[in-house]
Amino acid sequence: MREEFLWVEKYRPKTIDECILPKGLIKTFREFVDNKEIPNLLFSGTAGIGKTTVARALCEQLNTDYILINGSEESGIDILRNKIKTFASTVSLVGGSKVVILDEADYLNPQSTQPALRGFIEEFSKNCRFIFTCNFANRIISPLHSRCSVIEFRIDKKELPNIAASFMERVKNILDIESIEYDKQVVIELIGKYLPDWRRIINELQRYSAGGKIDVGILSSLLDMHLDQLVGYIKEQKFTDMRKWVVDNLDNDPNTLYRKLYDSLSELLKPQDIPKAVLMIADYSYKSAFVVDQEINLVACLTMLMHDCEFK
Repeated sequence: MREEFLWVEKYRPKTIDECILPKGLIKTFREFVDNKEIPNLLFSGTAGIGKTTVARALCEQLNTDYILINGSEESGIDILRNKIKTFASTVSLVGGSKVVILDEADYLNPQSTQPALRGFIEEFSKNCRFIFTCNFANRIISPLHSRCSVIEFRIDKKELPNIAASFMERVKNILDIESIEYDKQVVIELIGKYLPDWRRIINELQRYSAGGKIDVGILSSLLDMHLDQLVGYIKEQKFTDMRKWVVDNLDNDPNTLYRKLYDSLSELLKPQDIPKAVLMIADYSYKSAFVVDQEINLVACLTMLMHDCEFK
């Protein structure tokens, strides 16, 4: 099974106490478990920090029926209405309220789909609770905020060393179980580079454990591998995936990304479009020195490449 192969699923925490979170968040979620009741919730925070894991752990620890819907993949109102209505219209076999987990809710259309969800929350209030997860709370409309308890997943700098150390122990345990030889310092550097994106750290470790060993080579090849993913998204006109890639890779130096793209142009593009791409990259590389939002700048550059250039 796919979940047995993916470490992020195989080792996903099943209870709140297994989750690696700041003390304040652990206390809040323990109270939900002790009260045996989950309210409507809105989780916001950076990618991979544990929002979906906590939502699932709450449901599993309370033995609650739940459905997980990915808002970036199933964003149509009719799809959501049918799925939610089918799920909510039946009585839970284990008793209590059911839970709809709407993952990546900030990708839902704020003009149509998000307003419709206000009605869903009220229509199914007797039988269902809703947990929304998002990376950017400001992309969720105010009426949804007001219908949920908003919980921000944020790690204070004072707590970060202890949480990183706890995650290091978790990672060591996974690598030992999987019989992977590893350089401890390399794992520490990887955690330091990507924390608090725990999902990404585990995915990177699994990817580079294929040879049975994790050593310094992982650090030098990460960006090259990620650029291959990006190019695939651009060639296939997958704007949403490209935008997610940008969000996940903003911790890299923008100039390094632009340089990598520039160096790869002859391998990626039809010859007639290379000069055009050079001018685009030069323009957005220059702008990156003073723009307020690097994400918007990089997405704009990649969108132009996607739209105006022909790939091999």
